[in-house]
Amino acid sequence: MSGPQPSGGCRGNWKNFANTQEEEDAFDYVKWRNQPKPTGVIGSVAHMVKGALGGGILGGHVAYMKAGIFIGIPFNILFGLYMTYCLYILVISAQILYRRTRVTSMSYPDVGEAAMACFPNPNVAKYSKIFRYTIDAIICIDLFGACACYQIIIAKSIKQLVENTQRTPIEGLGPGYPNLRVYLACMILPIILICLITHLKWLAPFSIVANVIILFCIMLTVYYAFHFNPNFENLVKVTKLYNFFEYVGMSVFSMSCSGVVIPIENNMKDPRKYPQVLMTGMSLIICCTFSVSFFGYVGFLQECESPITVNFPMTIFPKILKGGIAVMIYVTHALNYWVPFNLCFYYLKSRHDQNKILKWELIYRACFVIMIGIVAIIFPNINALMGFLGTFCLSNMAFIWPNMIYLMTIWQRPGLGKYNWRLWKGIVLISIGLFILVCGTVVNFNELLSVFR
Repeated sequence: MSGPQPSGGCRGNWKNFANTQEEEDAFDYVKWRNQPKPTGVIGSVAHMVKGALGGGILGGHVAYMKAGIFIGIPFNILFGLYMTYCLYILVISAQILYRRTRVTSMSYPDVGEAAMACFPNPNVAKYSKIFRYTIDAIICIDLFGACACYQIIIAKSIKQLVENTQRTPIEGLGPGYPNLRVYLACMILPIILICLITHLKWLAPFSIVANVIILFCIMLTVYYAFHFNPNFENLVKVTKLYNFFEYVGMSVFSMSCSGVVIPIENNMKDPRKYPQVLMTGMSLIICCTFSVSFFGYVGFLQECESPITVNFPMTIFPKILKGGIAVMIYVTHALNYWVPFNLCFYYLKSRHDQNKILKWELIYRACFVIMIGIVAIIFPNINALMGFLGTFCLSNMAFIWPNMIYLMTIWQRPGLGKYNWRLWKGIVLISIGLFILVCGTVVNFNELLSVFR
């Protein structure tokens, strides 16, 4: 049997893809993988949780405030289960495609392209490259958008500490108090400097410290809930349908790890154990988002503001934590920026002299940061920005595309099942994702535009 082939499309660069189930089963993609330091189950769970619990978790309490606890709690769990299943079938599809294409590991765009390129109908297969570019684009919008959210978190934290005030509205509190946009503009240069770092290994150790600070935020949130509202009084139970779609985007944004599930599987010592990694990781993610969201809302009620550290009192330890969040989000921004930038630069670098490629990389790094900063300055509403990214980007990445990829992968082998039950199940799940995509995007984009009213 031939060894693993380079990445590409089944009807393009990949060769010798399996035409029968026997050929697929005969290829052991794990045997051909060359991972010098593969991770076990516990390490993989840690990477998954770390990939999900970024700046998004710091706004979950606002999502509960907008929806009410009778919506927030059950849908927090339901969306977590919905996402878990969709990511499960995404990885199952990838593992089928490894055997079908003789490729030992893939990225999310690779999996999407391979699924469509291997589809038996050539009228569908011919769009595989377009599908890949669409996935690339949405991943970039999502991660660059997350960077804009991080910039707003940093700016609000600095504004609060500099002005020594509990509230951090976009407008200044009065004469001598700058608009939040001024802080965002001043931050562009420092963020450019850290984003010029081209080696991820120099930044990776800081992500561990960031996780510790996030853990402190969760514990302090629970403490303040019992301190400020020990009887859990004055909780709004249900709000309006409009607010529900704001909630959906923020909730999905705070939980999603769709961008890391396939890379984590690619680096596992035993990928067959991935289902237990996914179940354990998503359970922890749901518990963490619930803790911050529910107890944050209990503690601060209608005063909830993102990030949650802004709600903490202006005493010594919370002030240290607010400063720590600003520093760690600053470093996390550079980590988050690394992935989408390299994806974009992959397409850009071929247009320039390869002898001057480092110069062009640094120029593009600075330009992209400036563009992200401009977006943050124009739309400094962090709740609406999180909600928009959650509904527009993550409803595709976490709900719609995994089901599309799964259907294309199993269409011919093993098939759609009796009465085409796999097809009908996929249609239902895709329809839910499309409903969230359309309605949620409209609502959250409208909220983004509200800063101009």
